[in-house]
Formats: sequence, C-alpha cells, structure tokens
Amino acid sequence: MASLLNISARRVLTKASPLGLNRAISAIGSSQIRNFASSPIDPSVGLTDEQKELQSVARAFADNEFAPKMQEWDENQFFPAEAMRRGAELGFGGLYTREDVGGAGLGRLETSIIFEALATGCVSTTAYISIHNMCTWMVDLFGTEEQRKKYLPDMTSMKKFASYCLTEPGAGSDAAGLSTTAVKKGSHYILNGSKAFISGGGSSDVYVIMARTGGPGPKGISCFIVEKGFKGLSFGKKENKLGWNSQPTRAVIMEDCEVPVENLVGVEGQGFSIAMKGLNGGRINIGSCSLGAAQASIEAAVEHVKVRKQFNQPLANFQNTQFKLADMATALLSSRLMVRQAARMLDEDDPNVAAFCAMAKLHSTDECFQICDDSLQLHGGYGYLKDYKVNVYLRDSRVHRILEGTNEVMRMVASRSLLSD
Repeated sequence: MASLLNISARRVLTKASPLGLNRAISAIGSSQIRNFASSPIDPSVGLTDEQKELQSVARAFADNEFAPKMQEWDENQFFPAEAMRRGAELGFGGLYTREDVGGAGLGRLETSIIFEALATGCVSTTAYISIHNMCTWMVDLFGTEEQRKKYLPDMTSMKKFASYCLTEPGAGSDAAGLSTTAVKKGSHYILNGSKAFISGGGSSDVYVIMARTGGPGPKGISCFIVEKGFKGLSFGKKENKLGWNSQPTRAVIMEDCEVPVENLVGVEGQGFSIAMKGLNGGRINIGSCSLGAAQASIEAAVEHVKVRKQFNQPLANFQNTQFKLADMATALLSSRLMVRQAARMLDEDDPNVAAFCAMAKLHSTDECFQICDDSLQLHGGYGYLKDYKVNVYLRDSRVHRILEGTNEVMRMVASRSLLSD
C-alpha cells in the first residue's frame, strides 16, 4: 500500500506521525470511491494520479474517522476535537499553509478535492476544518514572521483551533458596515462589539477578528488575532441549530477587550481586503463541502433503490427513479466542474476569480442541497428517520446557501461582473 503514496500525497502527510501515516495507508483500501469508478458520480474523473491519491487518503479518513460517528456527533452536539487532531496528523489543519510552519503547502484545487472527500464522512466537521484552514491561511499570508511562528505550528497541528469573526448582529451581508471598534491605547488595541454566528465560538482558541480602526466603510476595517483568555473576551450561549451540530456556534463578545498591538494582522485599514480574499477561498471550500454531502447522498440513494422493493421489483427498475438519479448526477457533475474551475482560477490568481467563486458557490450549494433532498425523497419514509444518514446531509448542507455570502449576494457579485465596463 505504501507505494500508492507518491510525492504529492506525502506532502499532505509531511508532518504526520508514524501512527497517522500508517492509519492513512491502511485505510485507503476501505475507501468507497472505487465503488463508483467510471460512473457519472465518480469524483476522481479528470484528476491526476497525485490528486487521486490525495482524494483516497481523505476519503479513507472520512470513511473510518468521521462517517461512523457523524450521526452521534449530530445528535449529541459533540465537538470532535480529537478526531480533527488525528486529521491534522495528515496535514488537514493547514492544507494551503506554508510548510515551514507545519502546513501542507497545497493549492486550492487539491484542497477542494480533499474537503469534498472529507465531507462525505461529516459535512459539519469538515466545514469547521475549512474555516480553521482559512484562519490559518490568513495568518500565514498576511501575518508577520513573529505571528506565523507564534501561532501557526499550534494551528496547523490543531493543538489550537481557530474561528473567523466577521459577521455581526447588524452586519451580515453588509460586511463593510460592521461596528466592532478597535482603539489603540499604548501597547494595546481596545476592542468593543460583538460577532454573531461564529463557528467554534467558545471552543476555539484563536479568533481572527475584523474590527473598525478608522472611519466608515471598508477602508476603516482592520484584522486582529485574539486569543481565548484575553481580558474582555467572552462568549454568548450555544446556539441550537438545524444542522452543523458537531461544531458549536456562539456570539463572540468584546467588552474593552485588550489585544496587544503586535496582534494586528497586516496594517490598519487592510482588514476588509483580507476578509474578501478569504471569502473567495471560503466560497470554494463551502462549495466543496456541499459536493461531499451530495456525493454521499447519491451513493446512499443508489444503494437504497437497488435493494428497496415495491410492486415486486427494486425501485431502481422504475423509470422515474432512473431519471431522478440521472438529474442528480448531472447536477453534481456541473457543480463539481464549477467549483474546481474556480479553485484553479484562485490558484492562478485570475483577475476574474471573485465572480467565478461566487457563481460556483451559488450553483453548487443550491444544486447539492437539492440532491440531498432528492436522495431523501428516494428513501421514502426511511429518509425521514434519523436512523438513516441522509437527513444529516440535508440539514448540514442547508446553511451553505447562507454563509460565506448568501446566494442572493452571490448573484449580486456575478451580475456586477457582467455589467461592469
């Protein structure tokens, strides 16, 4: 099995412990990808051999570490820190972070492939890992060398977890209208305000927070690294959500929160630019998580209609079932192509990447949610039971149409690109 892991796959495993590496190698054989090889829902179509190996490692990890526990984590609202740390042994804590601080140094396309594979095991947990990766990347790209060396080794290993804090009670889609303030006083910035709907809130150790250091609008926003335990930092109640239950969501509250001046990321006024660059990648990441939910849902539907009988024959024999599966597979393929195209453009720093990321996120999250719903329908009454996993994929993927910019905002971004001179 070891021969399956060539240079690219080993890059993900650069920082892996022997236990983590052996776990990944031995688990590859259990991956379910091969069950659908050469079919319209084969997620490896069009990938290089190296990318396929990365995909196999991630899918095997999802099959063995996430999938068996997904329903339990959802039911008990359990934050699976140790499972994620085992993933970090394979490089999942810093996929597109530089290698000198423990990252895997991969591109956005390879990262998208990995997140899609991981999400087949647990969408909610993978989505949190994607947010953690965005925070890690922000510190890596925009932070000082001192910040990188101080924070990133613990973040890429997931010894410390990270959360991204942009949204506020009065500033959701209108991110530039945020009101959290940061006033410099001597050796510290004093932050006041609150952030809403923060994934990992209260459980994460590091918070990348956008706050206003200047006047109104985007140019007055700056970015800060805030640690759990800083004076004046507290958290709201744990939200009771429809999905994403394996990650806690709380308000992050700053009341005269003292943040050292050396924790400013970049320069004053750069925060909104950092946030928007992060959102381009975040939209690809969340689209990738939707792909994983849809992939797992179709796989479950295909298996179910083959064995479930009505009128003395399997559901798979009925033309309505066949047509529905064909539509689902077509929607999954179109979504995957768009997400991977946007990821390539982000890797290439294409000037039109924002519109393509927006369109990919819009299409993939809408279509993949519908795939999950269609899968539940094909399961009939069984799909409505919590004994079956498809209801978790449905609930977890619903919020993808809201976060990282609502799909209505994605339409605004795409149309603005069309109408610009």
